[in-house]
Amino acid sequence: MSEVALSRSRVSLDQVVMRGGLWLAVAFLAVFLVLPLATLLMRAFETPQGGFAGLANFSAYATTPALLAAAWNSLWTAALTAAIVVPLAFTFAYALTRSSIPAKPAFRAVMMLPLLAPSLLPALALIYLFGNQGMLRGVLLGHSIYGPIGIVIAQVFYCFPSAALILAVALSTADARLYEAAAALKASRLRIFRTVTLPGARYGLVSAFVVVFTLVMTDFGIPKVIGGQFPVLATDVYKQVVGLQNFNMGAVVGIVLLAPAVLAYLLDRWATRQRAATLSGRAVPLRPAPRRARDLPLLVLCLVVAAVLVGIVGVAAWGSLIRFWPYNLSLTLDNYDFSRFDASGWDTVWLSVQMAALVAVIGSVIVFTIAYVLERGHQAGVLPGMARFAASIPLAVPGLVLGLAYVLFFNHPANPLGFLYGTLAILVLNSLVHFYTVGHLTAVTAIRQLDPEFEAVGASMRVPVWVTFRRVTVPICLPAILEIAVYLFVSAMTTVSAVIFLYGPDTKPASIAVVHMDEAGQASAAAAMAVVILGITTGAKLAQLAAGAVVGRLTQAWRR
Repeated sequence: MSEVALSRSRVSLDQVVMRGGLWLAVAFLAVFLVLPLATLLMRAFETPQGGFAGLANFSAYATTPALLAAAWNSLWTAALTAAIVVPLAFTFAYALTRSSIPAKPAFRAVMMLPLLAPSLLPALALIYLFGNQGMLRGVLLGHSIYGPIGIVIAQVFYCFPSAALILAVALSTADARLYEAAAALKASRLRIFRTVTLPGARYGLVSAFVVVFTLVMTDFGIPKVIGGQFPVLATDVYKQVVGLQNFNMGAVVGIVLLAPAVLAYLLDRWATRQRAATLSGRAVPLRPAPRRARDLPLLVLCLVVAAVLVGIVGVAAWGSLIRFWPYNLSLTLDNYDFSRFDASGWDTVWLSVQMAALVAVIGSVIVFTIAYVLERGHQAGVLPGMARFAASIPLAVPGLVLGLAYVLFFNHPANPLGFLYGTLAILVLNSLVHFYTVGHLTAVTAIRQLDPEFEAVGASMRVPVWVTFRRVTVPICLPAILEIAVYLFVSAMTTVSAVIFLYGPDTKPASIAVVHMDEAGQASAAAAMAVVILGITTGAKLAQLAAGAVVGRLTQAWRR
């Protein structure tokens, strides 16, 4: 065979492999994302007997005052939380990026604490502080923490780091030339802030508001623990499915819950595109000079915020050591003997670690491989566009909605994959799909930083594309792959809403055990389980930092 024929054969084989990978990616997203959501959509239009109901279920929803009240409660608490979090997070991010305050790494580390804990942890801590027997219950002036007050306060804690991270990125991309020009024109600091800083960060502000709004709308753990008799959409879905076994109405409530999340996602996509269009390749990084009048108030704010974040976690940890709240405040480790409160005991923790590890390992491989196929594979036709669109859908789908969709899809008698229901596998798949988009975007960003010439040179040297992928792409992108794996691990360890409908008697995660312990009035044991989850995820994050430093040095050595 001639060299030209051999080269054509190699190129043809590479194309077959990449196209086959594209079809596998589409099949994976179709089976485990699109089809379950389609099943949920169809179920909302069915009668209990399986016939076509038209809009009858939606009409029943619209004429049920309790369900409409839950929708309104979700909307206004989400909007109020976002209105509180975004300005606070903006000021905190401004201090980290536009000031010369000391201990910035420490403040960044403390800022991440809520991301490493299940959302139930702040709710439990607030009960110890402001509950009916709370230490500071008088601060609420007779109002109850059980209801909208508790939900909003706990959600502010839970959502703060997500908004602060987005705004820190938005503020870190400032062009110093704009500030130099404004100073040369004798503009006041307030005017510079109003005409330069805020417009430059406006799309980050939009994204932060959207993210916080969506997190509050779709969170289940906080309203379940501290919501009391205050109904919201997330708890209504749970009540319709688990309490009333009304899957059709549960599907309707799920679609209602999905609608604002999708609208918020579309708004965020618009803001992202607009922000990308404003970046300049010749921008000069802004390096803030020390200024006491600015730095001192910002330092005080960061100290207060950090104290509150650490304090809430500390109260939860203290509550986990109390013998019997609020009557016996002596300290004990008995609450960590989980077999006294749950038949599964510590098995729920080990199962969560196993589930999260499988999500991290399998998920990082699937996410990065699909991202590589979409970025380096065949670009013509509708298939790549469909796969990219499907990969972005999970970001707009609440965990409760995806979990309910999995129940309806995998429990269908005609589904040959029904054997997965009630097993650890379905928890892994659901968690992977639910948190897929963030990992995908991380992988795409890393791959786009690589020169496509790597594949071109490999093809010219008759090296198969999968060899180039294994020997070149993966080693260079190893820090990003590690970031994806840890993100998936932490998310799977702390999630409640994504798996609340899917666990079985032998597959109950630790986050669900926290819910059950709290329902049974075992607040200290619930706090202890939440603290254990926080400890595991913190350990994973610290291990990532250590491994990342080693991988970074190895990658630099490899490049040299």
